[in-house]
Amino acid sequence: MSEIIYVFSDRLKKTLRADKNKIELQTGDICLIESSLGGELAIVVDTPRKIRENTSARQEASKVIRKATEKDKDKFAWMRKKEKEAFDFCLERIKERKLPMKLVRVRYFFNEKKGIFYYTADGRIDFRALVKDLAKRFRMRIEMRQIGVRDEAKMIGGIGVCGRRLCCASFMKSFEPVTIQKAKKQNISINPTKISGLCGRLMCCLAFEQETKGRLYSEEEDIEED
Repeated sequence: MSEIIYVFSDRLKKTLRADKNKIELQTGDICLIESSLGGELAIVVDTPRKIRENTSARQEASKVIRKATEKDKDKFAWMRKKEKEAFDFCLERIKERKLPMKLVRVRYFFNEKKGIFYYTADGRIDFRALVKDLAKRFRMRIEMRQIGVRDEAKMIGGIGVCGRRLCCASFMKSFEPVTIQKAKKQNISINPTKISGLCGRLMCCLAFEQETKGRLYSEEEDIEED
């Protein structure tokens, strides 16, 4: 049995499952968890729960590396500052080189050897000169990663028309196709301003609501048959 805790990552702006990894942690403690960038700081928001080894919750959980030290906290504060500097410098160079792209976010790897610059664009961009500018300035490997507008919304976050945090930025792990047919089946007025999210695409919740209504209709049919 593994002990799964819930942690909140300020950089990712979301709550995650994490394998306690036999490390003593209490609610409110700050820990270092594994991530695709080598590590993230997170605060424990819920106490341990025992989960069987073969469950999806266990498989999806990040692993706690250690309880965060003051050195870890100082390093992430430094990384945030450097990411902000890199974002401002890159934005300046994009404008000077008149590149048709929108810079979204900069993320540094925990080992400080690589930085990822996320951007959106309508097509392919020749950013070779830009990469040279960045590599010369920051002395690290530079990766320019193009993302879509839905990924941009997920990364930046925001408040939806419902008054809650965007689904993509709070709990969604992946995007599912959302078509206009899902809105029609729910008898929703096909008004682009009402059924589009902050990203400009159809709202993800249209898929959730269709699934929920489908279950309700199915239950009503079962009751009628009884």
